[in-house]
Amino acid sequence: MPDSVALWPGAADSPVILHVPHSSRVIPAAVRGDIVLDDQALVRELDHITDAHTAQLAATAAALAATRPWQFVNRLSRLVIDPERFPDEREEMLAVGMGAVYTRTTHRDLLRDKDFDPVLLLDSYFRPYARAMTDVVADRLLATGRAVIIDVHSYPTERLPYELHGDGDRPSICLGVDDFHTPAELKAYAAEAFAEFGGVGINSPFAGTYVPLDCYGIDPRVSALMVEIRRDTYMTEPGGPPGPGLEPLADALATLVDKLS
Repeated sequence: MPDSVALWPGAADSPVILHVPHSSRVIPAAVRGDIVLDDQALVRELDHITDAHTAQLAATAAALAATRPWQFVNRLSRLVIDPERFPDEREEMLAVGMGAVYTRTTHRDLLRDKDFDPVLLLDSYFRPYARAMTDVVADRLLATGRAVIIDVHSYPTERLPYELHGDGDRPSICLGVDDFHTPAELKAYAAEAFAEFGGVGINSPFAGTYVPLDCYGIDPRVSALMVEIRRDTYMTEPGGPPGPGLEPLADALATLVDKLS
């Protein structure tokens, strides 16, 4: 397991993996040197881009669940690499400089020089992360015959300039689904679990979910769902402390986990 990842084992018979890719603000010094923002601007960018407190939410849900899920948590900021992007031209966010390695900020300002070469970051961080997640999924398949990835995210109440599809609904809970990897039952369980939070939407303003590329579109034993939580439901925006909404959301996530275990 690479140092950039924290893996918290769950129950031996649990197929559920809570994946938390965007909760950290940590940027290694060597990576910081390639970011052109000054310290104050970088703090502001981290406030906007980080899915704050989602690791805490997942950990609380795991503790509440009757069958403890596995937790796979990125220890580094998505400004190092974004493990959920395609690492090639398939990634639509390249249009705004936010592929697997970001060159632009949430407000489309320059983050890294235009001639920056992402190869070292991809080799050092992106590919080891992908291999580690693939191994965890393979382990759950071997142990239980299936794997269920619940991708835990949050998103801002107000649209940010980088969003390609931000003109749609912004419900309290957005469920990102995939035609191949999100069965109707999984979507229904999630909609029921989060029904009390003021509205559940599908694929708006963010769509799809994370599946390791070795399984993507290939292995139906791997199911997945993205849970995007609008930040005003549980924290002060941008980048502020959690509020009283975090515990009920964690309880709802635990309810979903137990439905899937």
